Amino acid sequence: MSPLIVALDFAQAEPALALAKQLGCERCRIKIGKELFTRCGPALVEQLVKEGFEIFLDLKYHDIPNTVAQACLAAADLGVWMINVHALGGRDMLLAAREALEKRSHRPLLVAVTILTSLQRFDLYAIGLHGLLEENVLRLARLSNACGLDGIVCSPHEIVLIRQAVDNNFKLVTPGIRPLNSSNDDQKRVMTPAEALKLGANYLVVGRPVTAAPEPLQALLEIEASLSKNNNQ
Repeated sequence: MSPLIVALDFAQAEPALALAKQLGCERCRIKIGKELFTRCGPALVEQLVKEGFEIFLDLKYHDIPNTVAQACLAAADLGVWMINVHALGGRDMLLAAREALEKRSHRPLLVAVTILTSLQRFDLYAIGLHGLLEENVLRLARLSNACGLDGIVCSPHEIVLIRQAVDNNFKLVTPGIRPLNSSNDDQKRVMTPAEALKLGANYLVVGRPVTAAPEPLQALLEIEASLSKNNNQ
């Protein structure tokens, strides 16, 4: 299966379903985030799961431990492939989420968000997180690993640092993926797909370079080609 996860960042179900159908469940996984889920609800997720798509439900749960645990169980009931929580929720919250999902024979992957890829060092200072951005990411990655999560969501620029500090089977999911010559949009810590994979990413989240392209399938095929070319070098 491809490492690519296409973010369906739409406001309505119709364009999201149309794009998913165009791309095909055999070519990529898809991510459903807060706006689409809030507008269209669980029914859209269940429909896409029935059509064969592996879904990354990107809702970034962050609350008291019991609330997050129950939310993770509700997500698992939808049949999704991956869900995420905020590592800043703390050890008890991370453990509660993992332990809740362990009750399921077929459970989704559970990954934690460290520091959002839209943030830089001065943003962290503004919310009281001191030290280098990388130090904060590494601390949260180690915490997530120690709590038994399957992986984390991180900027591709932290891949090497994290790979040196966590288990080999710990998954790294990297947003901020931008093909050559594409706009960074509101992402500040970006990298090309081939570069991220070479450094040790497991899954690559790609949004607007595919979804906003005049020909989304062609854009996805070009990213696939760049990955194949890199593997053959």
